[in-house]
Amino acid sequence: MSIVTPFPQLLQAQRPEYELDLPPMPAYTREHRLPLPQRLWQLTVLRRGLLLALLALFWELGARWADNELLLPSFSQTAQAFVDGIQSGELLSRAGLSLGLLLQGYALGVVLSLALTALAVSTRLGRDLLATLTAMFNPLPAIALLPLALLWFGLGAKSLIFVLVHAVLWPLALNTYAGFQSVPDTLRMAGRNYGLKGLRFVWQILVPSALPSILSGLRVAWAFAWRTLIAAELFFGASSGRGGLGWYIFQNRNELLTDRVFAGLAFVILIGLAVEGLVFNTVERLTVQRWGMQRR
Repeated sequence: MSIVTPFPQLLQAQRPEYELDLPPMPAYTREHRLPLPQRLWQLTVLRRGLLLALLALFWELGARWADNELLLPSFSQTAQAFVDGIQSGELLSRAGLSLGLLLQGYALGVVLSLALTALAVSTRLGRDLLATLTAMFNPLPAIALLPLALLWFGLGAKSLIFVLVHAVLWPLALNTYAGFQSVPDTLRMAGRNYGLKGLRFVWQILVPSALPSILSGLRVAWAFAWRTLIAAELFFGASSGRGGLGWYIFQNRNELLTDRVFAGLAFVILIGLAVEGLVFNTVERLTVQRWGMQRR
């Protein structure tokens, strides 16, 4: 019995293969390089530095136009106050106090957040607990708990650490849990096939897969904690006369030294930029960007 194909042309002989000899690549010379302005524009540090220089120029022009040093000191006056504060050591000592408290509250908040999220992905009761607590406390500003912290812990570092933990815990838990929920089922099944359960499953499967979301949560939690600490130190400065950068800003505002107030605010911004660039961007570059989990 013969088989009749409806497409006899498909049975015809295929066209013979052939190869094309490509010309050799030309040697790399200086003529092939991008022009110097384009190569410089590709440097992130240079572009951001140019933006900061433009902001400083607008600040200087705006201050000279306002012509009121009490309300808006110029950029040059603020820079001089900043240099004087660094040379005297006052700004550095205040920043050291603030960062010491911040690291304690941030570390404790991260540990509690990871523990709560691990419980949420392991048990149904943990999921209900995380959903309920985040719905209750995440909208609550951390600084609003400061009077309660003063009542419980008194004037001291414990009250500040308490509000810092609140500022860190909920945004990090939400981002981490969202990252865990986005892990593909293929990876989950692969981990279970290897016999991973409980904390080993979380640490070896969920955490590496959800690392972009975790890093995003760490960055948001850091920003919340940093601004909460400065605001809390302003309150503590009014109460006890002690504190870090927040107290430095509050004290100079009372003495109408506006250039030093702006210098303190500038130092807060510089610390934030340094942590963002040296810590979080470096971790992302060495992990999720190198692994191809995030676009550069």
